[in-house]
Amino acid sequence: MLLAVDVGNTNITFGVFNKENLEATFRMTTKLPRTSDEYGITIRDLLGAKGIDWKIIEDVIISSVVPNIMHSFQNSFIKYFDKKPMIVGPGVKTGIKLPIPNPNEVGSDRIVDAVGAYYMYGGPVIVIDYGTATTYDYISSDASLLAAVTSPGIRISAKALWEDAAKLPEIEIKKPESIMAKETISSMQAGLVYGYIGQTEYIIDKIKEECGEDNVKVVATGGLGKLIADETDKIDIYDMDLTLHGLRIIYEKTKGLNK
Repeated sequence: MLLAVDVGNTNITFGVFNKENLEATFRMTTKLPRTSDEYGITIRDLLGAKGIDWKIIEDVIISSVVPNIMHSFQNSFIKYFDKKPMIVGPGVKTGIKLPIPNPNEVGSDRIVDAVGAYYMYGGPVIVIDYGTATTYDYISSDASLLAAVTSPGIRISAKALWEDAAKLPEIEIKKPESIMAKETISSMQAGLVYGYIGQTEYIIDKIKEECGEDNVKVVATGGLGKLIADETDKIDIYDMDLTLHGLRIIYEKTKGLNK
C-alpha cells in the first residue's frame, strides 16, 4: 500500500493506494501546529478509522507547499511508520518538462496536478485546481508545462468580502437560485459563483487562443471545483482525486514502475 499525501495551505489530504486503486481518502487541517508525535498518532488513528492497518503502508510520497510544517511532518512517518517519505522536488522523476525561465518557482502541487491530468487524460490539457488559490496550468502535447495563471481562490475572495466590508455577513458558498439577487446573501453568492464561472470560461478561452491548439482538454479538481464544473461546458472532466493520482504516478515513475 502507498500513502500519498498532499500538503496544501488549508488541508492535508491523504490517499491510500493499492496499486492503481484508491482505497481510502481522509483529511486533516494544515494550520493547526502539531508535533511529530501528534501527526504520527493522528494519522495512524485516521487510517484505523478507515479500516486500514498502518503496518501495511509500504511507502509514503508527499507534495507540500507549506515548508514550515515539514520537519515534524516528515519525522512523524519516520517515527511512527518506519518510512522515510519521498518528497516531490528536485531529483524526483515526474515526466513533466518545465521549459520556463524559473522552473524552481513552480510549486510541487502544480507539477503533481500536471502529471495527473496529462498521464490520465492526455495532452494538450489545461488543469484547473480550485484550492486556496485557483490555478490554471497549460501542458502541451509533449508534456511541457508552458503557462501558469494564478488567481485568488473562491474562499479567499469570500473571506475578503465579509472581513473587509463591515456590513457584509459570512455566507455559505453556493449557487443562488438566480443571478437576479434581491438581498445581500444571494447577491454575494451570485457574485462569487457566477464571477468564478466567468473567470474560468474567459481564462480557458484565452489560453486556447494563445496556445494555438484547437483540441485541448480541460480538467478541474479542488474542493469547490465541482461547483464551477457543473455550471460550465468549458470544463470537460472534474476529478476530485486528481492530485492524489498524480502523486501515485510520480511515485511509480521514480521507482521505475511506470515508464
